[in-house]
Amino acid sequence: MASILKRLLPLTAALALAGVTGAAQATVTVYTSLSSFLAAVGTTGTDTFAGLSITGTTATPINRTAGAFSYVGTVINNTPTATGTHTFFGGGTTADPFLATNIAGDGMSFSGFSAGVVAAGGNFFASSAAGLYTAGSVTVTATDASGTITQVITPTSITAGSFLGFVSTTGVTSFTVTSVIAGASIWPSVDNLVLATAVPEPSTYAMLLAGLGLTGFAARRRRA
Repeated sequence: MASILKRLLPLTAALALAGVTGAAQATVTVYTSLSSFLAAVGTTGTDTFAGLSITGTTATPINRTAGAFSYVGTVINNTPTATGTHTFFGGGTTADPFLATNIAGDGMSFSGFSAGVVAAGGNFFASSAAGLYTAGSVTVTATDASGTITQVITPTSITAGSFLGFVSTTGVTSFTVTSVIAGASIWPSVDNLVLATAVPEPSTYAMLLAGLGLTGFAARRRRA
């Protein structure tokens, strides 16, 4: 009996981890509030950009963490003739910084997410040369296995604290933030970047409970 249980336990654990996922078409759901986003995902991690310099440039790419997850941020050189270095530059305050570009018109790309990350979001907005929130349009584009989905954030659609999140059935592989130049220079900016895993399927919970039950039974048999 003990030998049978030893063979069953690894199989049960594997089924619990795998769940009953199928080859369904990938889809992305867009959330415009943090509360609804959090209700649709599992474990989350947030990068508040603590420690980011707001008085000097930060070289690209950057390797950052959001809780237990990691990711890579890269500046997109959309202005090859601009004077200056195409790097990151923090905004906000030392106590509450956010991430922006050094040159107006450049964009930001985020990718290289940890395994298991299927969702990403944050506070996306435009900032000024002084590193402060300003009225301006920002485009956020998320990519997964099915393609891309784009959301345009305008001054009338959000405020400095608004949230935008993307949840993919197969996993968000990257997202970009670019500014729309209209009159005054605009710097694309992001704060409180959130990465998240998927919500476990009910069948996965059942598999895990079954595995725990077998483990407990095997332990009792060993003690006996």
